[in-house]
Amino acid sequence: MQAKGKFIVIEGLEGAGKSTAVSIISNAIKSAGHNLANTREPGGTAMAEAIRECVKSDWPNEKVTIEAELLLMYAARAQLVQNVILPNLQQGNWVLGDRHDMSSRAYQGGGRGINNEMIESLRRITLNGFEPDFTLYLDVDPKEGLKRAKGRGELDRIEQEDLSFFERTRTEYLAIAAEDKNCVVINTMQTLEKVHQDIRLAIKQFLEQ
Repeated sequence: MQAKGKFIVIEGLEGAGKSTAVSIISNAIKSAGHNLANTREPGGTAMAEAIRECVKSDWPNEKVTIEAELLLMYAARAQLVQNVILPNLQQGNWVLGDRHDMSSRAYQGGGRGINNEMIESLRRITLNGFEPDFTLYLDVDPKEGLKRAKGRGELDRIEQEDLSFFERTRTEYLAIAAEDKNCVVINTMQTLEKVHQDIRLAIKQFLEQ
């Protein structure tokens, strides 16, 4: 899977400020002269967007199993990687993703408690070793993040989970980030000005590598 472009991912809990980070980083990449494709997960292709609706929707009188949720996430990811991300990278374009594989490892692994062996099996099948060149993890206290998310409007099925779910997810995010040499953690509990400054510095340093 040789790629000419670069794949950058923004990760974080609800309310961490991913949309703003995407905007800041998109501008920086384009200003550096690179063609850019933006993606989101789950989603990014017609089929993957349909899966997104399936995952995020409430299903009256039917329990969504954690196994079904995990499989759907990786099905959507497989569609996106093969149909959008890799073709763009091979053409020399850069790709900026709003979430990627780290999300499943944190939410379904940490939050849902799905064992690592199952997740690693799906990662091998769908990604075959493909990883982002750079990840920016926006860290937020789950209580504050949910407060911000609720201020945006109605929460989806996953966003309605209890606080402990997001605390487990955050713990797993931080553990993964600590082991990933290509990941930078941004503290989003600082002032907005400082958060934006840290994001700009992180992408500047990556672009200069």
